Formats: sequence, structure tokens, C-alpha cells
Amino acid sequence: MKILLAEDEKQLSRVLIMAMKSVGYDVDPVFNGQEAVEHAQANAYDVMIFDIMMPVKTGLEALKEIRATGDRTYVIMLTAMAEIDDKVTGLDAGADDYLTKPFSLKELLARLRSLERRTEEYDSDVLAFGDLKVDQSEQRLASHNSMSLSGKETRLLSYFILNADAEDVWIYISYLRQKLQAVGSSTIIDGQKGGPYQLSQPA
Repeated sequence: MKILLAEDEKQLSRVLIMAMKSVGYDVDPVFNGQEAVEHAQANAYDVMIFDIMMPVKTGLEALKEIRATGDRTYVIMLTAMAEIDDKVTGLDAGADDYLTKPFSLKELLARLRSLERRTEEYDSDVLAFGDLKVDQSEQRLASHNSMSLSGKETRLLSYFILNADAEDVWIYISYLRQKLQAVGSSTIIDGQKGGPYQLSQPA
């Protein structure tokens, strides 16, 4: 699994990175909320782990901004605040789970293993066309590299794959064309404004 870790305590970040890498996970560490937002927009992750109290932007502010783009990646919040109200605030902002500091590394790894099993159960949600794959449950676009899609982009591209002569809303066509280029895919979307649109592979 590919994990985004946003934790500004350098020592704790190093410990978490070592623990997760020791069991084979790929971890991208960042140290403030703005970096978390930028990495989430540029890459596709299976899980994002955010500390609440971070500089520049808090974990909650970063989470709200990421969710506003349609990104539904599973998010675990880390907090030293054990009060129920703080957890409710985080869950309302879009968090999926919570770990209260200090927490056990074994517990964190157990939760990640559970998520990994859940992801494997949704393999049937992966659609393919040419050198392109779209994971509908994770909202992830992949070819030579990968990145996140918004919910609407995922549905639209999935529709294209399932319906080669699909016509749909023009506003997302340019977004998807840019993202196809960004992941290095040779797949293109043919068509002008008003459609019809069609996925194709260069001869």
C-alpha cells in the first residue's frame, strides 16, 4: 500500500515510517498540512494518516480541503486530544478513523492490514482499457504512474471505459485529458465539445 503520512513531530514520523516500511508499505512523509494537500493532489494513496495539530494548515483543514476535491481516500487522524468532541469534529470533517496519542504501533499496523484486506476485496472494481487502469473504489488512475481522481472524474472515466462511444459533460473532459498525460498513459479521449467522445489508443 502507498501511504501519505503527515506528522510534524520528526521523531515520531521517523518511528512510524520505519514501522510501516518494515512490513512493506510505501510511505511519503510530509510535515505540515499544506504539504499534505499538495501531495494528495499530485499522487494516489491507499491511506492517508494526518496529525491534527500541524503548522501552516492543521490536519483538519488539510482534510477538509482534500475532501472538497472529491478525494475519498481512507484517512486516519492522529491526535493527543482524547475528548469526544474533537473526534466528532474530525469525523464530521471527513476522517474515517482515529488513533489517540500515545498509541501502539501494533494497533496502527493491524488497522492498515485490515484496510489492505478490504482493498483486495474490491479488486473487481478495477476497470482496464489499453495501458490504463481505473480503480473505482479507490478513485485512482494508473498507467506508468498513478494519481487520484475526483468522484465525478472516476465515474466519467469508468463510463468511457464501459461505453466506447460515450457522450457526457464537457467540463470534465479537459481535466481527464490532463490526468491521462500526467500518469504517462498513451490512451487519449477523442472528441470536441458537445461530443461524442471516445477512448482510443494510438495505432
